[in-house]
Formats: sequence, structure tokens, C-alpha cells
Amino acid sequence: MKTTIVIPNYNGIEYLIPCLDSIFADEPSIPVLVVDNGSQDGSQEQLRKYPQVDVIRFPENRGFCVAVNAGIKAAKTDYVILLNNDVMVEKGFCRALEKALDENPKAFSAGAQMRMMKNPDYMDNAGDYYCALGWAYDYGKGRKVGEKYQSPRKVFAACAGAAIYRKSILDEIGLFDEMHFAYLEDVDMGYRARIFGYQNLYEPKALVYHAGSSVSGSKYNEFKTNLSSRNSIYLIVKNMPLLQILINLPFLLPGFLVKTIFFYSKKMGRLYVKGLAKGFHMYFREGGRNHKIPFRWKHFRNYLTIQWELWINVLRRFFC
Repeated sequence: MKTTIVIPNYNGIEYLIPCLDSIFADEPSIPVLVVDNGSQDGSQEQLRKYPQVDVIRFPENRGFCVAVNAGIKAAKTDYVILLNNDVMVEKGFCRALEKALDENPKAFSAGAQMRMMKNPDYMDNAGDYYCALGWAYDYGKGRKVGEKYQSPRKVFAACAGAAIYRKSILDEIGLFDEMHFAYLEDVDMGYRARIFGYQNLYEPKALVYHAGSSVSGSKYNEFKTNLSSRNSIYLIVKNMPLLQILINLPFLLPGFLVKTIFFYSKKMGRLYVKGLAKGFHMYFREGGRNHKIPFRWKHFRNYLTIQWELWINVLRRFFC
């Protein structure tokens, strides 16, 4: 096998066993590594039913990024698939993702077609996009499954809930940024790969069903709102050169204003604003500047391509 599957787990007993069963029904001999973030729900004991699964155990919840980085470092294969513990895969999932990278040498990652587990006629994710408004969004989320989601294409980033990554490129550009803890880390990773000139793909033949919010709760909750708003600021100041930030400022300011109004309507406006402030603090006071992607002239054309996509993705967000 050329691929190892890495599954971060935190109190995911309800979904973890069905997830593993679906993997081994697809590829009985594929290496699987579960990284457990100090679960207290009995899921660690359940893993003993799978002697072929390697387990890394942390005494406490260290977050998604620390967990998957530990799994990536332990993997001995050319490719690594990251898979959420609340996902079930269809037959051919692993081979389809491997083929996507095999046939595209410049591809860093490829994300699966994710459908809603409880309502499989609707999409959960058909690629991650990022736009000049400072918004990251799951393409197709909540839309009826249709032909438009069945064609492979380039995307801004692959959703790390079910995606394959080329380890040799991770060695070049670095692992997931552990300052994120969770949320937007996959967009950040895809952004970084794009700066270095690599591609991120969407591969619809790799099909999974995703429960969603199995750990953090509902779609809008305090934990997710706090981290997502913080990381949205960190994502910008870390990846954009100053000139690019200034160019996008007429989009970023109204983008964050709209989000602030939205979260006030959800009774979480103050939490959202505090998260934005934490993003600046994390970058300027907590060592975030050490993770800044330095501007290099050899990447100038990549920045131009990214900027064009940031504008196009505003339109895609509303009209596609």
C-alpha cells in the first residue's frame, strides 16, 4: 500500500467503529492509525477489537492539528489520507484518491465527495474555497446532489475531513499549523500549498458520508465560533503579504462586518468579535509571526493566481 489513513479521535465512540468497518470493507489491508486525544467515552477500549489498527494516545485533547501531525509523522507511506472519525467511506474511496495524485504530479492534495450521512441526497462538501471577503466555505454544502458535483476539478483547498496528501510536499511546505488547534487548518494548508505552486483537487469518485458536528455540537456553537473567528484573522495575516492585505481590505472589512451582524443574530456576536481580536493577538503576541509565509519573488505568479481566485470565489459563493 502507498497510503496510510490517519483518523483523529476525541470521544467519537458513536462513529469510530462504523468508520473503521467501512474502511476495511474498502481496503482490508490498508494501514490505519488512530490518534486519540484523551477520549473518556470508551472508544479507546473499542479499538482493541482492531489489532491491525495502530494507536497513538494523548492524555488530553491537543486538537485536530497536533493529532493529525502525529499521525503524518508516524506514517511510512508516500500518501496520507486524513479522515474524520464521523465519516463512512464507500467502496473505491482509497483507490480513487490515490489515482488522483498518481495522475497529477503537481497535486498536493485531493478531497473526497462528502455527502450528509443523515440525508445522503444532499452534499456536505465538494471542495473548500476561500474568497476576498475573508470567508472560507464548503462548496455545495446543503445542496441537492447533482451532476455539477460529479466532475473532478481544481479547488482552493481539500477538506481535511476526507482527503489525501502527498507526504513529500508536506516535507517541503510543513505540516498543519498547530496554532489553529481546529477549524480552517485545512484551508490554511491548501493556501500554503498554492503559494508554493501546487494544486489541490476534488475527486468525486471518492465518496464518503459525513455526520458532521459530532464532537463540537451544532453547526453554530461557542467552541466553533470562537476558534473559527480567531483563525480567520490568523489565516489572513499569516498567508497574505502586506500589499495583498491592503488590496483586499475593501472586501475584508464588509465581509467581517456581515459575519459580525450574522453572529449577533445568533446571540454570539460578542464571542465572534472577541475571536477576531484573539486572532490578532495570536499572530502578534503569541508567536504567530514565526509561522508567517515569507514573500518570495519566485512565487509572485502564484500570488497573482491566488488573488484572481479570491475575487472569483466571491461570485462562486453567491451564484454557483
